[in-house]
Amino acid sequence: MYFLEETSIWPIKRRNREIKRNWVYWAGRRCESCGVSVDDKPIDVDHIVPRSLGGKNDISNYQALCWECNTNKGNRDKTNFNELEKLYAHREKDCLFCKLQSSDRGRILEENTLAYAIRDGFAVTEHHSLFIPKRHVMDYFGLTQAEVNAINQLIHSQKTYLDGIDKRIDGYNIGMNCGETAGQSVWHCHVHLIPRRKGDVESPKGGVRHVIPNKGNYEDKK
Repeated sequence: MYFLEETSIWPIKRRNREIKRNWVYWAGRRCESCGVSVDDKPIDVDHIVPRSLGGKNDISNYQALCWECNTNKGNRDKTNFNELEKLYAHREKDCLFCKLQSSDRGRILEENTLAYAIRDGFAVTEHHSLFIPKRHVMDYFGLTQAEVNAINQLIHSQKTYLDGIDKRIDGYNIGMNCGETAGQSVWHCHVHLIPRRKGDVESPKGGVRHVIPNKGNYEDKK
């Protein structure tokens, strides 16, 4: 039996294989397009933007697809990937979250290719965090699947970190404001992760329903 000599490239390739394998489990062992289970169809990790067209080989460019969705994607995808890369590079000079990426990088706790995490400057609770696409995009509905993946990866990573440093945390609220009527005031998409602790409010039941006054305790209305 012969073994290839391990060079610097082999640990990287091995790590990438492990990340891709774990991605299928992170996706719930289901295709992220049609929802079929890995028990019914083979599922593999696909590059959203193909490597041959400049797609990154990192977690922000992965999606779990069954063989059928992967094949159909290849047949129908007419995306101009050069234009997509220009899209990801878009920044607005007067935007708080665009400027922060270059002028106030000390606030960035963690980042990947397409998104970054900071603590909220006006925290609702201790360790209240924001997850922000690097591209200037108004709200969640404008995100690409790659950006959704990138933000989700950071949310999971920061939750693990916060659970480790603060044992009082026993719940979280995740949310975002999309549009002025919904309370948005910074016109660059950002997702809130708000740690919760027992006793931080008198009655937590209803959670995010409390964004509309008197609508949280819906069981009281029966």
